[in-house]
Amino acid sequence: MSNSYNYRHLYYFWVVAKEGSMSKAAERLDMAIQTISAQVHELEKSLGYMLFKPAGRGITLTESGFAALKIADQIFSIGEKLPEAVRDAAKSPKTKITVGVSDGLPKLITRQLLEPILKHKDVQLIAYEGEFDDLLADLALHRLDILLADRPAPNNKNLNVYSEELTKTSIAWFSPKQFVKQGKKSFPECLSELPILLPTSHSTVRLLIDQWFTKHGITPNIVGEFEDSALLKTFAASGLGVFPAGKLIEKDLEETYGIELLGNCDEIHEYFYAIRSEKKIEHPLVQAIIKQ
Repeated sequence: MSNSYNYRHLYYFWVVAKEGSMSKAAERLDMAIQTISAQVHELEKSLGYMLFKPAGRGITLTESGFAALKIADQIFSIGEKLPEAVRDAAKSPKTKITVGVSDGLPKLITRQLLEPILKHKDVQLIAYEGEFDDLLADLALHRLDILLADRPAPNNKNLNVYSEELTKTSIAWFSPKQFVKQGKKSFPECLSELPILLPTSHSTVRLLIDQWFTKHGITPNIVGEFEDSALLKTFAASGLGVFPAGKLIEKDLEETYGIELLGNCDEIHEYFYAIRSEKKIEHPLVQAIIKQ
């Protein structure tokens, strides 16, 4: 069996399978039946399996043929979008980049990580937020140009992706103004008394924070847990409680939410990664993110 095959031969097979006969496929393609038959036979030869078998006066797909048709449907349904995609790209001078953002990644951190590409002119950013595993699968299927996450990709040779650490930050505790004076007097012991807001366990830093509480003998008064980091900060700004976040966004928290630093927690660090699929031609804007 050959390790490569001709996509034109695969296309002829696909048309025959869709039309249900060699003669109808030949008519649709405006080619001789013998030519179509020969091309399909070449595909079978390169794959090492029969794709059609006799059925009465006609032909039908073999089990191998059904498997090939399933893949061919995916290939050519995507291929049909090619003219439109090329036409749209020609009309717009913008460079498009599709980014996956793991839902464990703080929104303000995401903005900072993407800042290098936003400085470029004529950039069209398409961002998808979702579960880490789902986005990782999309990256492996080349539906994303890059994935930003708070964890590296797992070791899996089948995924063909690799991770690079972009930055890290120590954790600190932040507070709306009404709790700052009370908190700074006895930090971190005050965290046993003040209302606490935390990320849910989907965030890699949550386990580290829970361990830090135990180490320092703190029994937190948890009044809220949030999967969405921006929602957590919005509730904090309204006075619901104090919360942990990366020192990297201290300035943004003060300017955007009016939130102040309560105390440092230098024992805990949060790491942020760019995950890419293996490509011979690298997207120029991906390089801008990596090299920041």
